Amino acid sequence: MTETQLTETPPPPDVVRSAYAQLAVTDLDAARWFWVEMLGFHVQCQTKDSLYLRGTDELTHHSLVLRRGDIAALDHIAYRVRTPHDVDRAESYFRALGCQARRIPGGRGTHGIGDAVRVVDPLGFPVEFFYEIEHAERLIQRYDLRRGAEIARLDHFNICTPDIPAAYRHYQGLGFGCSETIEGDEHELYAAWMYRKQTVHDVAFTGGAGPRLHHLGLATHESHQVLRTADLFGAVHAEHHIERGPGRHGVSNAFYVYLRDPDGHRVEIYTSDYYTGDPDHETYRWNIHDDRRRDFWGNAVIESWYRDASPVLDLDGIPRPITDTVLDESADATRVGADGLG
Repeated sequence: MTETQLTETPPPPDVVRSAYAQLAVTDLDAARWFWVEMLGFHVQCQTKDSLYLRGTDELTHHSLVLRRGDIAALDHIAYRVRTPHDVDRAESYFRALGCQARRIPGGRGTHGIGDAVRVVDPLGFPVEFFYEIEHAERLIQRYDLRRGAEIARLDHFNICTPDIPAAYRHYQGLGFGCSETIEGDEHELYAAWMYRKQTVHDVAFTGGAGPRLHHLGLATHESHQVLRTADLFGAVHAEHHIERGPGRHGVSNAFYVYLRDPDGHRVEIYTSDYYTGDPDHETYRWNIHDDRRRDFWGNAVIESWYRDASPVLDLDGIPRPITDTVLDESADATRVGADGLG
């Protein structure tokens, strides 16, 4: 981007946090079993072809929408912005970048959401920016309603993209901070964890073919809820939904287990990350050759972790083309994963 283009680009929207994701699923009943009965999401509302879900701690209408579709895919991810004016700023900002942008009046888009702008960002992902959202009943102390994994809230998106430095620059331009990176010996950037809310990340980047969704990150309060998640799937002979873990990441310090839903969408149930809100918070930089970055206990990462991810749709619901990695895969760089080379 030239100096002239930088000067002409309007200011970006003030993003508050990752707010919700909408997934297309092929079997809504099977999806309900997984996300509601097993993971413990609360059903805020439902229609013939969709479910609107939220975690126990969430006071907004939803953090996950499941809609019936012909193929399993990411429909869009969404960020909440600080003011109604920031919705206008989002539209101006992305149009100035040459991105497709579509204004969605309140009541004509996702249920519970006011005026919004949905774009295909420079990385090829469908992203919505909104301010207004309906509020919901406070369930924080409704212990009688908790079940399954007792999901507290949506925490982050992890996205697959072939150009990690470009992803880093794009989100830096949106005002995101960076909590941790994985870098080569010459400081080549292989992965980054970036945030607006004061936790480790709202979004992280998986180097590899994209645009694809690697996983959604869902927070629980305590480590035993992560372990309970694995026990629950084992108890009902559904252990094949467990893909990786339980374990502890070096990056983020998260205690985790990864699952795949009936359509193959990946979800991380995790706890134990940390505060990043100090204005002088420094990025923690992991070296690509330090295997603790992937799993602090040294557990191996399975092939599907590097290979599989969900396709994404454009603004008209058509699957977007996938571009392969642009990283140098010489020497031991035979795979790229959400936590660095395997």
